[in-house]
Amino acid sequence: MAAINLPRTIRIGGGCLAELPQVLEHAGLSRPLVVTDSWIESSGLLARVLDLLAKAGVAARAFTGVVPDPTVDSIEAGCAFLTEGSHDCVIGLGGGSPIDSAKMIAVKGTRSVPELKAPHQENSPGLPIIAIPTTAGTGSEATRFTIITDTETDEKMLCAGLAYLPQIALVDYELTLTKPLRLTADTGIDSLVHAVEAYVSKQANPFADSMALSAMRLIWQNLPRACADPGDRAAREALMLGALQGGIAFSNSSVALVHGMSRPIGAHFHVSHGLSNAMLMPVVTEWSAPAALPRYAQCARAMGVADDSESDQGAVGRLVEALHRINAALKVPSPQTYGIDKARWDELLPLMAEQALASGSPGNNPRVPGVKEIVGLYRAAFC
Repeated sequence: MAAINLPRTIRIGGGCLAELPQVLEHAGLSRPLVVTDSWIESSGLLARVLDLLAKAGVAARAFTGVVPDPTVDSIEAGCAFLTEGSHDCVIGLGGGSPIDSAKMIAVKGTRSVPELKAPHQENSPGLPIIAIPTTAGTGSEATRFTIITDTETDEKMLCAGLAYLPQIALVDYELTLTKPLRLTADTGIDSLVHAVEAYVSKQANPFADSMALSAMRLIWQNLPRACADPGDRAAREALMLGALQGGIAFSNSSVALVHGMSRPIGAHFHVSHGLSNAMLMPVVTEWSAPAALPRYAQCARAMGVADDSESDQGAVGRLVEALHRINAALKVPSPQTYGIDKARWDELLPLMAEQALASGSPGNNPRVPGVKEIVGLYRAAFC
């Protein structure tokens, strides 16, 4: 039996950002706090959103102090800003960091963020959350998760529960048309990992499976197109839908070992989340696949890298090869070529492995590792 949770309202399509005042009115909301970062502010998009709201008679304030890989300190600053106004909802405008920040600012209240980290489940609602993604990557607009970094311990804390699920998501692919190749590639592979891990997870279910398989088809076919031509509207639209479906899939199933191992890399070495996922995906898939060969084979077939006539073993072999191939095509660096110091990497491996396990995600993997296996996978992925 599966419990399926989705945003109450999802509006999808080019130009749907313009519907923001209408969806707020329909939800009975009129005093939003917009949570975003300095890049969105400098791009002019924040001014565009505030002007859109002002013309509709909606008084909004904006917090622009979001940082990459949001920290406890940046969340505390956002919460302080929230209390200075009289707000009835929080809008996350941007990529994963602004949306994750908006979720925690809307929910945290007077508690500390470490009190809310998994395995704690926060299901009591805070302020309503509206998510407007500007990247086709995290799927955070449709998930019941947020990730905040504890700067004292360099731990990326996974926080989970229905409280973090946005009430409204506006998914406008036109907001991604100006995104550069590196961001397009990294967020696209992040979406692909969401879909694959949701499908092979021990928490998989038929509803999440359907979302995951559709996301794989859309992302695999269209990511190279969007990277080659940033203005390819059809590819951008497909990637945005794939990211949304991937988010729905893992929010109603789970992620697994790649994500568990990815978070410590981001926390300790400040590698973007999508990029650290990409670094790990081929190695972890090859290690995990023997425990769920038919499932991984279906991923290969959905992505079009194997056909129905091939054996599961053959299809999985093609999948691993394809993952290595797309990393090469999109110039995904290894930790070593990214510039991470090997001595520091080796020194932190036991701690990173413990933090990966503590997140709970590896426990959903088809093949569940211990510390020793995770350290070995980190070593294999380094070069």
